[in-house]
Amino acid sequence: MHRFFIPPERIDKGNVSITGGQAHQMREVLRLKSGDRVMVLDNSGMEYQVELGDITRERVYGKVIAQCLCQNEPKKKITLYQTLLKGDKFELVLQKCTEVGVSRFVPIICERCVVDVPSQSRFDRWSKILTEAAEQSKRGKTPDLDQAIDLKQACEGVEGLSLMPWEQETTDGIRSTIKNFIDAKQVNIFIGPEGGFTSDEVEFARGKGIIPITLGKRILRAETAGVVTTVILMYEFGELD
Repeated sequence: MHRFFIPPERIDKGNVSITGGQAHQMREVLRLKSGDRVMVLDNSGMEYQVELGDITRERVYGKVIAQCLCQNEPKKKITLYQTLLKGDKFELVLQKCTEVGVSRFVPIICERCVVDVPSQSRFDRWSKILTEAAEQSKRGKTPDLDQAIDLKQACEGVEGLSLMPWEQETTDGIRSTIKNFIDAKQVNIFIGPEGGFTSDEVEFARGKGIIPITLGKRILRAETAGVVTTVILMYEFGELD
């Protein structure tokens, strides 16, 4: 069943109206007809099964026939602090980490970052990618997306279990590090740029309670490390059962 995130005000007393690009997609791309059913989400965690009624050029109307709380949202709240990356690599991180369960993304800027602060149009594109990935993976909420901030600013405000995969860390692995934090409700992951975090940045982060860890002997690309770390955490926390 096709899934669509829509503004909550578009669901009123059991009546649903869908406009804009989503209405166009339903009518022209998916070729949905009156009587077809879709799943609509208001980004609160609720999902609504909707039977479509009138389909016009400007708007699609429907009736809610069932509703329930989406069961697909992870209990662990993972925030990914991902350094800005070149090309479409950052977009790949947003898409794949949404699929595996990240709840919040914070783009960060550090010493070896070679990408400028994103424009509003780029930020809007990222938001669309998050929505589409959340729809595809049957999430009940789209992840939050913060504005880009400096690494040190991010370290200052962090709360909860915080991990920083770093290629120069050789002792503390992810499994041994989190074994005493299984009940942590908030987990933060800090991922560096293509050239990695500097030693000074890692030491600053360590001073703020962020734990440098190793992901093993092989060096992962910057766009891979966040996905791998998230999957490992989800598995260890029992979110992939």
